[in-house]
Amino acid sequence: MGIFSRKDTTPATATAGPDLAALSGDYTIDPAHTTIGFTARHAMVTNVKGSFHDFTGALHLDGTDPSRSTATLDVKMSSIDTGSEDRDGHLKSSDFFKIDEFPTMTFRSTKAEALGGDDYRITGDLSLLGVTKSITIDLEFNGAAKDPFGNERVGFEGKAEILRSEWGLTWNAALETGGMLVSDKIKLNFDISAIKNG
Repeated sequence: MGIFSRKDTTPATATAGPDLAALSGDYTIDPAHTTIGFTARHAMVTNVKGSFHDFTGALHLDGTDPSRSTATLDVKMSSIDTGSEDRDGHLKSSDFFKIDEFPTMTFRSTKAEALGGDDYRITGDLSLLGVTKSITIDLEFNGAAKDPFGNERVGFEGKAEILRSEWGLTWNAALETGGMLVSDKIKLNFDISAIKNG
């Protein structure tokens, strides 16, 4: 996840320079100001949204060569929250995430690309339920700032789509009107704030 300058202040062709170099470094994802969320279609008529509250992550940003940037994320599956205790309990059970056996979901980047302007793409391995598959996340750089406590922050928004069945999440129930209760396609969304180390 490399950094280009903001397109509203610097031409997109300026892929390297003092400002970009200053953003290079190692960052820790701030859980208090980061959202790791998802959306699933329910009963084919509405969306159910959820998020995870317990996670750790790190970024290495290279403003001079974005392809050398990396990202890691570790998510505690027990922290899932969809706004319904019953539904969350079902998701934690053997029908879905089997959290006693597989307590953590991980992401490890394998490739980063600068697409121009504030847009980036990161590819990596998502490991869940003992299965590892590659996913691609589209990212938008939201900017960099120093907060009132002296922390240097960067922000990103990201999105991806996966088929849960590819990780063995196959539980479902048929609807009387046709179709299935839970969609196979899951939309992932990320709103990330990260603090520069040191």
